[in-house]
Amino acid sequence: MSATAAIREPAVAGRFYPADAAALRQMVERFLAEVSPPEADAPAPRAIVAPHAGFPFSGPVAAAAYARVRPLAGRIRRVVLLGPSHRVPFRGIATTDSAYYRSPLGDIPVDREAVDALAGLPGVQCLDAAHGPEHSLEAQLPFLQVALEDFRLVPLVVGDASPDQVEAVLDRLWDDPETLVVVSSDLSHFHDEATAQRLDAATQQVIERMDDTALGPEDACGCRPLAGLLRAARRRGLRITTLDRRTSADTAGPRDQVVGYGAWALQ
Repeated sequence: MSATAAIREPAVAGRFYPADAAALRQMVERFLAEVSPPEADAPAPRAIVAPHAGFPFSGPVAAAAYARVRPLAGRIRRVVLLGPSHRVPFRGIATTDSAYYRSPLGDIPVDREAVDALAGLPGVQCLDAAHGPEHSLEAQLPFLQVALEDFRLVPLVVGDASPDQVEAVLDRLWDDPETLVVVSSDLSHFHDEATAQRLDAATQQVIERMDDTALGPEDACGCRPLAGLLRAARRRGLRITTLDRRTSADTAGPRDQVVGYGAWALQ
């Protein structure tokens, strides 16, 4: 592994979220504090789906998912994080040579043993070029660090991959209650508010049905990792709960061109 690949540096710190550690932690804590705490008997999630835009826009919705995760601090030792590739087109699923993923809140160790266990699976390749500029994984890191504190990361950027390929990756790693799966995805992009609400409501129904065959890129930018998650979760008999769904107009943006956000827990 080259020295340049040893740490994956932040690409959107100072743009999507504060680059200052104290300000970032305060922002994430505020978002989490605004979420009603889960019921005492609420089942622990095995996986969550959370959005990945600039924190003023998507942070309140992402917090709905991470509020369910926070009680698992000390119990979750590994996070398998999958998000779509926005910058680098490629086929399959990209792992990384990096030893750490860095955020303003500190360095997160990459679970090299788990990454190595994926070698040879269909579509899996090491492609650091896909990780460097990608925000879909990076936007989840501060929430994970505040909610879980100590964990190892399996970062996976998903390109043009089939649900079967994503499911095979999850089958290789999703083997114990100490592993949390996180899929990073926004919903519709750049419609007016009324259109976005209509489209996102339909997508919510598809996700709640766990129908991996009915999701496309216009429905959710993370449709490929999300489809694989739904397929794997359905086979495991998991249930899905919608935690929040809003648009950027509900949080911090105008109403003429909005982005949709949703949060789900699978247990």
